[in-house]
Amino acid sequence: MKTPISASKHYIHHLLKHPKNKPSTTTHLRRLSAAPDSIQPPSQQSIITHLKTTDDWTNDANFSQQILSLSPQHLIKIATEFETSTKALKFFNFIRENPSPSLHPPPLVPIFQTVIELAIREGDYVSVLGLFNLSKELKVSLTPNSAIRLISYFARVKKVQDSVLVYDELDLDAKNTNVRNILLDLLLKFERFDDARQLLDEMLDPNARFRPNEITLHIVFPVLLRRNWDKKTDSLIGLIPKFGAHGVLPDKVSLTQLITKMCRSYKSDKAWELLCELMKFGKVEAAPCNALISGLAKERDYKKINLFLKEMKEKDIKPDIVTYGMVVNHLCKCRRVDEALDMVKRMKEGNDGISLKPDVILYNTLIDGLCKVGRQEEGLTLMKQMESEDNCVPNVITYNCLIDGFCKSGEIERSQELFDQMNNEGVNPNVITVNTLVDGMCRHGRISNAMEFFRKMQDEKGIKGNVVTYSTLISAFCNVNNIEKAMSLFDEMESIGSPDAVAYYSLISGLTLAGRPDDASSIASKMKKAGFRMDLVSYNTLIGGFCRKKKLDKAVEILKDMEENGVRADGVTYNTIISYFSQHGDFESAHKFLKQMINDGNVPTVVTYGTLIHAYCLAGNLDEALDIFEEMLISSKVPPNTVIYNMIIDSLCKCGKVEHALSLMDGMLQKGVRPNTTTYNAILKGLSSKNRLNEAFRLMDQMTNQACNPDYVTLEILNDWLERVGEIEKFRMFVQGYQVSSVA
Repeated sequence: MKTPISASKHYIHHLLKHPKNKPSTTTHLRRLSAAPDSIQPPSQQSIITHLKTTDDWTNDANFSQQILSLSPQHLIKIATEFETSTKALKFFNFIRENPSPSLHPPPLVPIFQTVIELAIREGDYVSVLGLFNLSKELKVSLTPNSAIRLISYFARVKKVQDSVLVYDELDLDAKNTNVRNILLDLLLKFERFDDARQLLDEMLDPNARFRPNEITLHIVFPVLLRRNWDKKTDSLIGLIPKFGAHGVLPDKVSLTQLITKMCRSYKSDKAWELLCELMKFGKVEAAPCNALISGLAKERDYKKINLFLKEMKEKDIKPDIVTYGMVVNHLCKCRRVDEALDMVKRMKEGNDGISLKPDVILYNTLIDGLCKVGRQEEGLTLMKQMESEDNCVPNVITYNCLIDGFCKSGEIERSQELFDQMNNEGVNPNVITVNTLVDGMCRHGRISNAMEFFRKMQDEKGIKGNVVTYSTLISAFCNVNNIEKAMSLFDEMESIGSPDAVAYYSLISGLTLAGRPDDASSIASKMKKAGFRMDLVSYNTLIGGFCRKKKLDKAVEILKDMEENGVRADGVTYNTIISYFSQHGDFESAHKFLKQMINDGNVPTVVTYGTLIHAYCLAGNLDEALDIFEEMLISSKVPPNTVIYNMIIDSLCKCGKVEHALSLMDGMLQKGVRPNTTTYNAILKGLSSKNRLNEAFRLMDQMTNQACNPDYVTLEILNDWLERVGEIEKFRMFVQGYQVSSVA
């Protein structure tokens, strides 16, 4: 990992040959110098001036002697006055090469620090690296301050390995916590996690000389919060409890953020372990515990929540109102409202060692939970209780929850009474209030009332409504086939703002069902221009609409459009197109789309095959129908059902092929497909045309044994036939549910 020491003379020559004439800020260098800012002796200023203006001062023996007679503090002071690293290095070499009895030892280390500082300010990487290598060759120890500056500089020019080498070459005494922190920050930024982990292990060792501090932890935490989770991240998280052993603990905000991220990354178990480890070193606050509880609640692991609440109690960590609020919220979402009510009761009574007063948010959560499970009367009682017992004033959310509950139960009048009450209490409704009431009225067939209420809110309260309001009303009017009103609302919606996808979907569906697929297609075009994407359901609706209007070419255009827009057709799409092409006798197109359906990865269903078989039967092409039927029996993963068998049996009987029909009926019984009344009616009608009484009596007994009740078609077939051949008594026995084959 270390860089070999290059020839230092080359770098010295480079520095002497190319002086840097950049001005320096002497005040800044004085502050960085280790020398005290003492009063200069009378001769010091003249020495400094001579050093700055004369290049060959080393040849002046008298002047050199004056320099060497100065104290170490004055020499350090002089070094800070140089403007370039080249001149400062020359001064350093002079002091090093001219030992003086008065300088024991000479102040080489602080002077060399000044040289390094000047070189870094000049920004010449080659010069800085040369000075670092020179320090190793001359065995001039780097101070912690020099090390920090070198590590930071090499990091700035993206020479990370040089920074590592600086640290490796330091004396142990210089590797203090500040130096280690600078290197750690650098290693983590450049994602050298193995090296960072090694450095942290050294600092976190129980017998470490230089231990971590809060800055160390602040360096590690941002990395944990911004990185995606992997094994290296996990290993860094595992070090956090070791910081606690050195008295360094994460602050509440950072720990809460980390626990939240761990839970979102499905590591709630590790988050639990981390909190429990940190609890050993001191009191963990409620906020990070709340983050874990929230994560467990999202996983619906209420057993662990209860265990962790117990752990908090044992460690004397008091839950706050947020703790209870989250648990109550998730209990209510899981429809465990009674447990939520019991928890709030215990909270108020202090049964868990802490007594807290519920706030309006907690009450609203409970009321909403009660309304969601149809217990709105209890929610209403709780609203009265929050006012009388805890002096909590209901707000618009409280009323919205109750109004929604009564609307969903069909009690529109009660919802309107609550709306009037909130107005009387001075609680202003919002657009959610309006939307809730409008939706409730529309769902229960009061569309005119909903429209009237909406207009009233616009006029009296200035609540203009939003896309939800309009989408609800548009859907409602479409459902009652009032397309003109739906279109009018859509135009109004466009004039005040952009419709949302729901509004477009509702109108497309309504227009299509109303037999106006061309208008629906026009709305679809508007939708795409507005930046919304048609979904599969909307495409299928349009395709079905055009098929019903016998505009099969247009339906195929819509199919191509959906493919071009990346919406993959499903079985419903293809079954619709295959069905309508088959009905119109275009079997070539039907088979083409059947092949395309399979190529697209959609498996033909019994509906697909049934559509083709039915169409072939209606067209009198029984052979093709039988081919598809045989394919279903042999190679298809979709076996024929009762409906398919009935189609084939009925067609065979109509063609006079009763024996084949009887054979198929026996086959369906063997395959576990139960015949129904329609099956028997088809065969009985075929048998009557051949006057085959014995087979008819057998089938009549079979119907009785299988509890397959005859319908009016059965009775009509048998009554006419048996009366004609003088077997009316057997008909009566059959109707009464008796066996007829044994009757004389």
